[in-house]
Amino acid sequence: MQKKLITEQDINNSHRDGCKILYINEGDIVTPAARDRAKVFHIEISKDTPREPMTSPNKNSGEEKQGKIVIGSDHGGFSMKTELIQYVKKLGYETMDVGTYSDESCDYPEYAYAVAYPVSKGEAWRGIMIDGAGIGSCVAANKVPGVRAANCYNEFTARNSREHNDANVLTLGSRAIGIEVAKSVVTIFLKTSFAGGRHEKRVDKIIEVEKRFTKE
Repeated sequence: MQKKLITEQDINNSHRDGCKILYINEGDIVTPAARDRAKVFHIEISKDTPREPMTSPNKNSGEEKQGKIVIGSDHGGFSMKTELIQYVKKLGYETMDVGTYSDESCDYPEYAYAVAYPVSKGEAWRGIMIDGAGIGSCVAANKVPGVRAANCYNEFTARNSREHNDANVLTLGSRAIGIEVAKSVVTIFLKTSFAGGRHEKRVDKIIEVEKRFTKE
């Protein structure tokens, strides 16, 4: 049975629908923000009654295909990268570590490029890059044609980057968020599908802008 991701939005949906018990399956992943929201709304998260669909499901949870995830960092993100690689593997993805391999000072643009390039060439399905703030690496990664990098710092920005922007590279700031929030962000980024529809034409316009400055 495929694991499902239970997020804060799922709890909000359950509350809206008047549900007081959210039944989930063994192995489903419940984010910390979802647990906190459930406490606020007094919603019990239970595995007592196994079933296929969960109450008020997120339509995009678990629908994305699995592929290779390329992960990199500078010295500021090295520690978080090390932990996230193991976490991503537990989610069932193959990982490719492109460095850095120590906390010795280095330059983030080199590693942001090392993450972005395989994604742009289709050699990796998604990319994750970690530096101190996540901003510089996002700027650098977005210079690579075909890459739409997003600097995310909570569940909302992670979901929005995928549903609205079809982002394919995630950048994180190790000094901006803790490891548990980073895990939640990574999970949502990897499990959320692009919504398409009205967002598709907007992403197409982003691609059109990129093509204006891309040599044939």
